[in-house]
Amino acid sequence: MKCTILILCVVLMTYTAFSEPAKKETLATVGTKAITLEDFNKKFNEIKGQTINPPTKTQLLEDLIRYEIGVQEAEKRKLDADPVVQERMKQELYKALLEKELGQKVQKIVVSDKEMEAFYKKNPETRFSHILIEVKQAATVEQRNEAKKRANEIWEEVKKSKRPFEELVRLYTDDSLSKQTGGDVGWQSRVTVIPAVYESILAMKVGDIRGLIETPFGFHIIKVTGKRAFENANKRQLRASVFDEKRKDIFNEYFETLKKSYKIQTNTKLIE
Repeated sequence: MKCTILILCVVLMTYTAFSEPAKKETLATVGTKAITLEDFNKKFNEIKGQTINPPTKTQLLEDLIRYEIGVQEAEKRKLDADPVVQERMKQELYKALLEKELGQKVQKIVVSDKEMEAFYKKNPETRFSHILIEVKQAATVEQRNEAKKRANEIWEEVKKSKRPFEELVRLYTDDSLSKQTGGDVGWQSRVTVIPAVYESILAMKVGDIRGLIETPFGFHIIKVTGKRAFENANKRQLRASVFDEKRKDIFNEYFETLKKSYKIQTNTKLIE
């Protein structure tokens, strides 16, 4: 009988030892916050796997202590009630939602050569030279009208002139950067050119000259000097552009679905 009781006690003690969670060792305490050895090692291993020159364990511990001091001090000063902080918190919540809901979908995006070629047909890389008649951002209505009058006069001169376009650029342009190259701005894509300029170029042939094209920078007179074939395109930039388009589709689909759960009212006349 005593033997049976002894065996039962041993079994119960063994079961308890395995069933109770091991106590976490406390590495440091900052105010009311405990930093456990388990959490510290987990954080240290994460950082070590992500950086080439990770901190020492002593340095990381000091960083974590400072972090906790900073958080607790901010809470003590009620910075979470500050409008600027609240706005940042909202931004982080927004990013966290997108990462949680769409992160894996975005990571699974694959861009094929066929998709790149189809995209490129509508968005080719182009090369052009331009004459810029500048309008400052802070210009008044009168100043902008004066610039437009001058631009029209230059445009009329360009249409009549038999001089090479490069010479006319050096005579009239306000763009000091491209002036030295005869107005040439190099190869450009849809993502590197102002939409009004790019759309105009798409409708032009190599050698065509067009004016006036109005942008936030002023008035442009443009000569198309090249349109690059898909085979010679910047494939890295092109792949990134197609990736961005597919990512936008994922975001648009998600928010269109989400909008159905919210009552939304707009008054677009206020921004017309």
